[in-house]
Amino acid sequence: MYLHERKDWWKFQYDNDKIVKLLGDVRAKQGLMLGRMTSLGFDFQDDAMLTTMSLELVRSSEIEGESLNLSEVRSSIARRLGIHSAGLIPSSRYVEGVVEMLLDATQNYDKSLSDERLFGWHNVLFPTGRSGLYEIEVGKYRTGEMQVISGPMGKEQVHYQAPKPERVAGEMAIFIKWLNGNTELDGVIKAAIAHLWFISIHPFDDGNGRIARAITDMLLARSEHCSRRFYSMSTEIKLIQKDYYDVLERTQKGDGDITEWILWFLNCFDKALSSTESILSSVLGKNKFWEQHKDVDFNERQRKIINMLFDDFFGKLTSSKWAKIAKCSNDTALNDIKDLVAKGILMKNVEGGRSTNYSLVI
Repeated sequence: MYLHERKDWWKFQYDNDKIVKLLGDVRAKQGLMLGRMTSLGFDFQDDAMLTTMSLELVRSSEIEGESLNLSEVRSSIARRLGIHSAGLIPSSRYVEGVVEMLLDATQNYDKSLSDERLFGWHNVLFPTGRSGLYEIEVGKYRTGEMQVISGPMGKEQVHYQAPKPERVAGEMAIFIKWLNGNTELDGVIKAAIAHLWFISIHPFDDGNGRIARAITDMLLARSEHCSRRFYSMSTEIKLIQKDYYDVLERTQKGDGDITEWILWFLNCFDKALSSTESILSSVLGKNKFWEQHKDVDFNERQRKIINMLFDDFFGKLTSSKWAKIAKCSNDTALNDIKDLVAKGILMKNVEGGRSTNYSLVI
């Protein structure tokens, strides 16, 4: 029997005594993190927010097997929030859509959830009306059966059977009324329950995971009374993705008690808050770099790639990689690099020959 097949299944049961200490600890860490971040200048906050929100969207899509360009996501967020950021690039229609969904969820966290708002999010996730090769129902609740399966064709394993399509509208009405109206429940616990509840209904043809995580971000923002996001739950979920699916499956096939899920969610949230330290370190390092070199003359290509070295650069920096990223010739890339080496900004690493690569002097 699945969780949703139980009578009044949405009257969730959990052992408060088992979660109260962990909840207190993460709430305290949440408060300290917010206090520390808001004590910094707005430029630092903007940079940290750009990093965490970009990671949130990229990792949330990766959980569903989709890859987004981190630089495109970052540029889209920066443009929409009016944040000055060097090296902005054009973003695809799909990236603009997922950014629009997350920003609506977090910047308008106090706005009531509704069918229409959810349909709008679903529309921007699937602007072509297709998921991959398949046409799907977009901007409305599903009218077909929904199973979560894995494995090769002919040997599929059913992990979950969602409620019948004729139940979806009624189930969502109960969910939305609770989400908009329940003000007594702790905000972080409410985010945990909302995530499980929405995923259990699985109301759309596709995109349920991404929308569930957007709802989670909305409720966490509401719990902080703050639209500025400085941590990424999806980044932590991605790191322990199998555990995420396993605990959801156990809870949905369990006896109706959701204590294990809430504990898992709180531990994941705790890790997300801890990860803010590394993000903050990167942001402070980048801002310190630009402050120290404010009188140095850089061209736009150089500014763009230096920022990428702090934010989202993977692998070693070579002249060929520079040329590809900056969309310039190899000769221009090499001249840019030599100029930065001469200024003491870059240094040549010990490897030579064909593997010549460079690092920032920090």
